[in-house]
Amino acid sequence: MDSTETAETVDAAETALPGPCGPRRGRPRSEAAEQAIIEAVLRLLDQGGTLDGMSVEGIAVGAGVGKATIYRRWPNKEALLLDVLVRTDRAEPEYVDGTVRDLLVQIMESIRMAAVARRERSSLVLFATQFRAMPELHQRYLDEVVAPRRARLRRLIEKGVARGEIRGDVDPDLLGELLVGPMLSRALLHPEAELDDPDLSATIVDTLLQGLAPVASGT
Repeated sequence: MDSTETAETVDAAETALPGPCGPRRGRPRSEAAEQAIIEAVLRLLDQGGTLDGMSVEGIAVGAGVGKATIYRRWPNKEALLLDVLVRTDRAEPEYVDGTVRDLLVQIMESIRMAAVARRERSSLVLFATQFRAMPELHQRYLDEVVAPRRARLRRLIEKGVARGEIRGDVDPDLLGELLVGPMLSRALLHPEAELDDPDLSATIVDTLLQGLAPVASGT
């Protein structure tokens, strides 16, 4: 790619690629353009901007793309900001089958790595903080992102109960909060707390599972 070529020209070139019936419709979205747009939002925060004060036009200028490039991907600024939060929040990976304990460690690890990423870039902290001050958009995030993750964790805990790996006399949602609570506490309430330990996720899960294990019969 020529050094003067921007994400916008990449996007335009993709639009013009011919398909079997003429110009392609529903073409693959340009990762270069999308990444430039997301980085522009975070860079504007680094420069003292606010989410509420941002405009699609300003984001487009910062990304070096046209407004049409943004509107082809997101219907409005709110949808773009929600997507930015989801992408920078490190979506949970696709877990391979294994013991419930191993899957719980993977969930905890995704939370830990998201927290580490936020600490490494102040704009991510600003984004999350300002996003929570936008009630309607924050509620959408809770409904569309957090709620499905909680449901997935609940199903995993219920699977552990069915396998006899987790005690079944406590509400699964409460058990989920007991599991993720320590990591979220370190990430959100105690910025000085250690998060770089790669064994932290396993330590939290294993320590809690000792208290969540089924009570031995006859005791």
